[in-house]
Amino acid sequence: APLFDEGRLPNEQLPRRFTYRYEKRVVDGKRKVVLVDEQGKDLGNALTDNSYEDDGYRFHDVIHLAHAVVLGWSPVYRKLLKRKRKATDDVDHIDEVEDGARAEIAEELAAAAAYDYASRHDSLNVEHVDWDLLRIVKRITSRLEVRVRTEAEWEEAILLAFKVWREVREHDGGTLHGDLVARTLEFVPPTSGR
Repeated sequence: APLFDEGRLPNEQLPRRFTYRYEKRVVDGKRKVVLVDEQGKDLGNALTDNSYEDDGYRFHDVIHLAHAVVLGWSPVYRKLLKRKRKATDDVDHIDEVEDGARAEIAEELAAAAAYDYASRHDSLNVEHVDWDLLRIVKRITSRLEVRVRTEAEWEEAILLAFKVWREVREHDGGTLHGDLVARTLEFVPPTSGR
C-alpha cells in the first residue's frame, strides 16, 4: 500500500529509513530512557514506566515506530520529528485532522489498548491477536486516513511492535533500524560499553 505522505515534500514525510537508539539518563533523580537519532538528538521526552512496577512502558515508542513501518502512519512519531503535513494548499486539512492532537490521542489509545492486551497475553509472544483488540483499534482510528488499513495489517504492526519491544526490554535498551519501504523494524542489542 502506498504511504500516506507519498508525494508530499520531504520535510513533510516520515523518514523512509531510520536508526534510533535508547539512551539512559538520570533526570530529576530518576532513571529514564529517551530515544535519540544518529546525531544524538532526542526524539521525545525522557520516560519512565509511569507505573508502580517495572513494566517496560518506557520503551513504548517502539509501538509508534511499528505503526510507521507497517501502516505508514503515526501522528505521534510525525509530531516528534516535526514532520506534519503543513503545505499551504492543504485544502483537506490534513495537518489539523490527520496530524493533529486528536489523531495523536487516537494513536496513543490504540497503543495503550495493545499494551494492556499484551500485558495479559505473554507480552504478545503469540502468532495472532484476538479479533476484539483489532476491532477496538479499528474503531479508535475509524475517522482517520489509517482506516483503510486492514485488520491483518494492524495485527502485523502490533505483533512486530511487541516482538521488538520484548527484545528492547530484555536488553534494557538498544538500537532500532526501521525501513518504511521494506516495512521492517529490527533490533540490535546495546554494546557492552553503553
